[in-house]
Amino acid sequence: MKKRLLKKVLACVLAAGMAVSVAACGGGGGGADLNSGEEVQEVDAESLKFPLAETATLKGLISYPANTESNPNNRTIFKRLEEKTNVHIEWDAIQSDQWGDKISLAMANPKTLADFVFTAGFSDSDLLKYADQGIIIPLEGYIDAYMPNLKTVFDKYPEYKTMATDSNGHIWAFPWIEQLGSNYTAIQTIDNMPFINKKWLDFLGLEMPGTVDEFEQVLIAFRDNAAKLQSEFGIEGSIIPMSCIMNDGGQDPMVLINGFGEGYGDPDKGRHIAVTDDGEVICTATKEGFKKGLEWLHKLYEEGLIDPEAFTQEWSTYVSKGKSHRYGVCFSWDVGNIDNIVDYVPLPMLQADTKNLTPQNGSFTSGFDRGRCVVTAVAKNPALVCAWIDQCYDPFQSPQNNWGTYGEDDDFDIFVLGKNEAGEDMLQHAPLGDASPVEVREAEAVGGPLAVLDEYYGVYVTCPDDAQYRLDWIKDIYTPDMHSKYVFPNVFMTREDTEKLSNLTADITKSINAHKSDWVMNGFTDADWDAFQTELKNYGLDEQLAIFQKYFDAFYGK
Repeated sequence: MKKRLLKKVLACVLAAGMAVSVAACGGGGGGADLNSGEEVQEVDAESLKFPLAETATLKGLISYPANTESNPNNRTIFKRLEEKTNVHIEWDAIQSDQWGDKISLAMANPKTLADFVFTAGFSDSDLLKYADQGIIIPLEGYIDAYMPNLKTVFDKYPEYKTMATDSNGHIWAFPWIEQLGSNYTAIQTIDNMPFINKKWLDFLGLEMPGTVDEFEQVLIAFRDNAAKLQSEFGIEGSIIPMSCIMNDGGQDPMVLINGFGEGYGDPDKGRHIAVTDDGEVICTATKEGFKKGLEWLHKLYEEGLIDPEAFTQEWSTYVSKGKSHRYGVCFSWDVGNIDNIVDYVPLPMLQADTKNLTPQNGSFTSGFDRGRCVVTAVAKNPALVCAWIDQCYDPFQSPQNNWGTYGEDDDFDIFVLGKNEAGEDMLQHAPLGDASPVEVREAEAVGGPLAVLDEYYGVYVTCPDDAQYRLDWIKDIYTPDMHSKYVFPNVFMTREDTEKLSNLTADITKSINAHKSDWVMNGFTDADWDAFQTELKNYGLDEQLAIFQKYFDAFYGK
């Protein structure tokens, strides 16, 4: 009743804001001007065949990266989509670094709210909150009726439909799906990949380190031979044996501690959880390996082997120093974004007490963002909105939205248009050369809802070079050391559990991250460690783990 009442109240507010008949609030015929989300809008399927006979206009919200094209309709991808569909989108575009604040305000103002949010990136809590308030509509009926491309994906990979569906059977957002490998070879199994300067190793006559002690000696050699390295390679600026950005996803150095203690490491930088082979959800920050790993990292820091700016530097500073070729070891999704892939090679997992790499949680089902795109209650023609969005799930369109396109009028194209073995059009990745993959793709791609499946490669699109060499690295270097039976799956919890978990995790993660940084810099005692464990308990760690455990057990039918 509460949910239905909220929807009706919102409908009245929306009706007033848009100056439509007050009959819209009375449940009469005027209600057709608004979409309460209670029923799927029925339209003649012929009227949704693209290109439309007459131009239609929809309103969308979208983010765009800083220093790239700010008008989405100037991007080639959207120009072609408009030509293909005869649907014009009036975009409200928000720069990515301002998105978090501005999208919240936009969702709270029904007078100016768009028909859909293309790059929502909403959390589960956001989705369930906006659903309960009636601001967004359920989509499962529209997927079945008007979205053949997405329905095909869900039919072939039902796990994605399951992950998109809440506990009441509703789908509130269109997902982003990117398959690149699967299970232990999936490209997402490791985020913060460590890279070591092979050119420096060779110049100094050093072997690739295989243990934590050998790694420490290599860093010392980089430090002690700084003048030789600067002279030999023309490096301006000081030599930095190892740089990173603590608590920053792919740039975090904690992948190095996987060999300590039980070997769990710290694969989940946001929640700090892992799953034992017995199916128990644990907090990695309570384990002996975490403690011993931090003690070892502090030792490296005391020896001047870790960049002193590692705890405060931003991405731009990190990249700037990398492009000056000053790093012996660094961490990222792709070292090509930091320096180059010629001089650096992935650092294999290091032996300490054991040798292991715990895959990232959620990685076995490949890339999945549940809250990528939503349709709002102000959409007067949600069927058309969904049909247009379904074009983004077309197997030839999704790779372009994800990475970029062909035939641009600028200096670089992500793709050239070629042919597959059957003589059909296929997007062929152009060589990146010295260009940064991130920067090039941000200039062309539009993101949003899409699905790139493994079976598309070689048919609709080639596998990107930077993805292929990363997949090869994972398969050859890291998969053999992945011994974990489980990763925590991507589950859609209830709003109550989502909000409770969000509150618990906020305090717990803040505490863990603060201690990580402090202890790597300043060290800690056994008493400090014991007090930290008590602090985590006081923040509700047991309750947090119990919620995770409930959904893990349900997912695996335990």
